[in-house]
Formats: sequence, C-alpha cells, structure tokens
Amino acid sequence: MSIFKGAGVAIVTPMKENGEINYDVLGELIEFQIANSTDAIIICGTTGESATLSEEEHSEAIRFAIKKTAGRVPVIAGTGSNCTETALKLSREAEADGADALLLVTPYYNKATQKGLIKHYTTIAEAVKLPIILYNVPSRTGCNILPETAVYLGKHVENIVAVKEACGNISQIAKLFQLADGCLDVYSGNDDQIVPILSLGGIGVISVLSNVAPKETHDMVMAYLNGDTETARKLQLRSLPLCNALFSEVNPIPVKKALNLMGMQAGPLRAPLTEMEEEHVEALRKAMVDFGIKLA
Repeated sequence: MSIFKGAGVAIVTPMKENGEINYDVLGELIEFQIANSTDAIIICGTTGESATLSEEEHSEAIRFAIKKTAGRVPVIAGTGSNCTETALKLSREAEADGADALLLVTPYYNKATQKGLIKHYTTIAEAVKLPIILYNVPSRTGCNILPETAVYLGKHVENIVAVKEACGNISQIAKLFQLADGCLDVYSGNDDQIVPILSLGGIGVISVLSNVAPKETHDMVMAYLNGDTETARKLQLRSLPLCNALFSEVNPIPVKKALNLMGMQAGPLRAPLTEMEEEHVEALRKAMVDFGIKLA
C-alpha cells in the first residue's frame, strides 16, 4: 500500500529573527496545508533547511509536526544525512515519535558509490520498520541513485517502497519505471515535471510549489490520477512560470520569500543562505499574482 497518493508538501521550517524555529508559524503552515487538501506533510527535507538544523532541532521539528498533524495526513520525516550513523539515529527517533514514513536523501558530499548507497540504505532500513522513500537529487548531493540501484533496493529490502525522483532526467526516470515494474512507487521531486512523471506511472509529488499553492498542486495530481489528463496538463503548464520563479535562486530562498509575501511569516533563512535578490523578488511577485495567489 502506498504511503500517499497526490501532492505532499516539502514544508519550510519557519524561523524567528533570532534564528530559532518558529513553532507557532509552523503550526499555522501545517493547518493551512491540511485545509487546502495537501496529502502529506514532509518535514525536515531540503526545503525545511535540514542541513542547518541541529540533530536536536531536527527531531523536535519532526515531533511537533507529528503532534500537530494528529493523524489527519501522513507525516514523512526527512531523516537523511551524509553520515549513515546520524541518519540511523534520526530515523529511529522519528519512528519512536510516530512518523508514518521516512524520506532519506542520498549521502551528500561523500559521493558514495552505488555499492555504498546499497549498504547505507540497507543499514538504515533494517534498523526500522517504517516505509522508506529514497530521495534522489544529484544536483544538490553530487550523488545519483541509478535506476538499477533503486530497483535492487526495492526488490531486496522490504520497507524501501518508493523514490522521490529529482534527478531531472526524464530518460533516467523512464528507465526506473521500466526496471521497477511496480516494485517502487515514484514521486516527482520537481514541480515542473509532475505530469510527465505521472504519465510514466508516478503516483504524486513531494512539492515545493505546494507551500504556496497546495490546492492547485493537489488538484493537478488528482486530476491526472482520476483520468482527467487535460485538466492536469493545463494546471502543469499554468504553474510553470511560478515553478520557475520558485527556483530562480536556490531552494528554499524563493519559497520562503513567497510565503512572507503572502503574510505567512516564514521568517529569515539560516546562513549560508541569504535573502533573495530584489530583481528576482519582483519576478516572483508577478508570477504569484498571475497564478492567482493573494499577497499581503
């Protein structure tokens, strides 16, 4: 059984001006997402600035999301790390705290071999019972999960059940579907490729766009899954200018700015990320207005 179908939000981690996590706002963002049909909350992923959260903050944010969501939608905990032992520790804590699933990014910077990836993921998966989503985003990690490796893990490790695919290479993703033959669920990890990946057999997206347009992103996926491919196609094409604006600088710089423009008080970013360039802010503002998003 799939962890979820539809649009899951890779939710931001709102910060106070002093750099602390703003849990009041995080709660408001979770409520906004659930009220607007988001199908899952993905906490402490790339968009949640996981790389600059301490282990304590990481686990605390996951616990908060689980408690706040209260079973209304699945909570998927981002517990990946470039250190297998750290990922193992975070994964066990998330399981103990009641997460529904884990999202495990490839070890970044280390540039593990495919053999190393198999060992890394197998070690973590064997230590927990939760279903696991592999997260492939080589543009950020310097490490690419080849289709053969993902399929090996899907077929040999019982609780590795899905892949968030953000390699951007549709040919590679098509090969993944061909080799997997249904042994892995696939979620788009790129908002500009939702419908293309659904057309190959995907079941949803883990989305940055959903932070600011949760209902539209959900509707895009569900229209496709319910057979209304024309509506899904139109929503995908309509969203492209906003998707481009949300990635005009490194994620999550633009999406945090977008939430702030909506009056949702996502706050500042943690160094080394910096505030968005003004020229990009104007383009983002225009894309949001054109998409129909109300600004504060």
